[in-house]
Amino acid sequence: MATTEQVSEAEWLRSVHRPDLPQLTARAIAGGILLGAVMCLSNLYVFFKTGWSMGVTITAGILAFALFKGLAALRFGRPLTLLENNALTTVASGAGYMTGGGNMAAWGALLMVIAAASGPEADPALGAPPPIPATLPMILWFALIAALGVFCAIPIKRQLINQEGLAFPTGTATAETLQTVHGSGGGEGAVKAKALMWGALFAAALGWLREAKAAWMPFNIPAKIPLPFEIAGRKAAEWTLDLKAEVVLVGAGALMSFRTAWSLLLGSLLTYGVLAPAMVADGVIAKVDYKTIAGWTVWPGASLLVAAGLTSFLLDWKSVKRSFSGLGAAFGGKKGPPEPIDAVECPAWWFPAGFVLLGPIVVVLMGQLFAIPWGACVVAVPLAIVMGFVAARVTGETDVTPTKALGPVTQIVYGALSPGNLAGNIMSANVTGGIGLHAADLLTTQKTGWLLGGSPRVQFFAQLIGVGVGAVLIVPAFNLLIPDPSLLGGEEWPAPSCLVWAGVSKAFSAGLSALHSTSKVAIAVGLSLGVALALLEKWAPKRVKPFVPSASGLGIAMVIPGGNGLAMFLGGLLAEIARRKFPLQGEPRIVPIASGLIAGESLMGVFTTVLKVGGVLAM
Repeated sequence: MATTEQVSEAEWLRSVHRPDLPQLTARAIAGGILLGAVMCLSNLYVFFKTGWSMGVTITAGILAFALFKGLAALRFGRPLTLLENNALTTVASGAGYMTGGGNMAAWGALLMVIAAASGPEADPALGAPPPIPATLPMILWFALIAALGVFCAIPIKRQLINQEGLAFPTGTATAETLQTVHGSGGGEGAVKAKALMWGALFAAALGWLREAKAAWMPFNIPAKIPLPFEIAGRKAAEWTLDLKAEVVLVGAGALMSFRTAWSLLLGSLLTYGVLAPAMVADGVIAKVDYKTIAGWTVWPGASLLVAAGLTSFLLDWKSVKRSFSGLGAAFGGKKGPPEPIDAVECPAWWFPAGFVLLGPIVVVLMGQLFAIPWGACVVAVPLAIVMGFVAARVTGETDVTPTKALGPVTQIVYGALSPGNLAGNIMSANVTGGIGLHAADLLTTQKTGWLLGGSPRVQFFAQLIGVGVGAVLIVPAFNLLIPDPSLLGGEEWPAPSCLVWAGVSKAFSAGLSALHSTSKVAIAVGLSLGVALALLEKWAPKRVKPFVPSASGLGIAMVIPGGNGLAMFLGGLLAEIARRKFPLQGEPRIVPIASGLIAGESLMGVFTTVLKVGGVLAM
């Protein structure tokens, strides 16, 4: 029986560990690859629409349970066991999170920088554009970064999970979900699976009616519904404030906290209803369209996000301190005789072996693909290891992987080591962000396994399989979905995280001297606001905290179209109403329904893109 109470390693081996149950079976691997691929594609679509990567493990666990139960009802095999599902969700998580940790933020930012340096309105300060790396080298790049993150988790797993019992909230929630659906006789799992299925079918149908434009289609629904008011003498839609028929945005909002959702609404109204019109009136913003407006608002938005992330990170200095003490324990502890737990844990020597084997290849790729000086390349791996340990602990204690803090720290370092190298600055931060994310992701899934009695060593291999699948998929899928990089940063593909990543790299590698004076003021205001919000979130009285705007919500609202912020607020509002009005019926269904909306529309978006490329539908 899984328990959330911390137990000793000896007690875990006696009463929790289940060595007799199957785990990483062939069907668990196949199911994990299938669902991981689906969620990788879904997350790719969602990421470039919203800037968020959605959770994988809970959704994958529910889907896997329903899939194998349905196959068993048709006399194809037997239902999935609890630990098989745990191994399956580990594979799926490794693949599905290839969009996170700066991977797609860095890749999209790199392509945006190359497009900006190549186009007719190229910024001379950017210099000659670097070539776009080929698909195969980038697959290798993402696979190696993710694998290094998996190896990075080995020396700190026992410290953070076995001994300290850090919460890793998503890992704990996944364990409780899997135990519930497998232990309820199928009732709970069936209810959640049906909610997810109906949400996906509705979203897929809506996406088809919106995107499938062809002579044989009887009708299409509009992508946007204009709002009936004007701002500064222009229709609200010209300021990107409209209602969008994209339920993927509604689903994303439903999975956020309501504080983040209403902060998105507030940020959207302030950005496009107040700030942008004022800048247009002063001649600072030349045109009233999303890409031009976002080219200016990215500066206050990015500085707000970075300042809040760094401040929150520094306020949690005890976690940072514990990370380094844990690092010392991992490498400097007294070696004793073998312990019984060693039979299921990953051997300690795997960590240095993995980095000795993979680290030099990453260093070579940094130099060859992104023209980073060798001295700066060599710094990348040890810096990323330290950052990976810090990211893992912070994730274990807060459930937030601090990419917004660790990425800029790396960008500052590389801005000094390789000034003016924008591509190198972007992708060096990808090393830190990717390693930190995948270390934290493996430890999150291993927390689930610790609670359910699974083998940590088995989950290590499952995660490696998942990140390999995700790496193979992510670059070709991106090229199919967004074949023209110039679309990034536009209203169709806002790519807010890419805008922020590119803006921060530009500031750190080329300096702020070339910016308009108003942009410098906006950066100062954004930095101040980010620090203030982080301090308020930490120390404001409990009764006041619900009314403190979310720095993430405000910052992202400045770099996405206003209609996106409105739609995500609507999703957050509907979810909050369901929680308050129907706590017993609504709360358990929010995550499955929202996940279904996201999966259904995003996969239909990929499908219609394939049909457009094939000439079946109009582009």
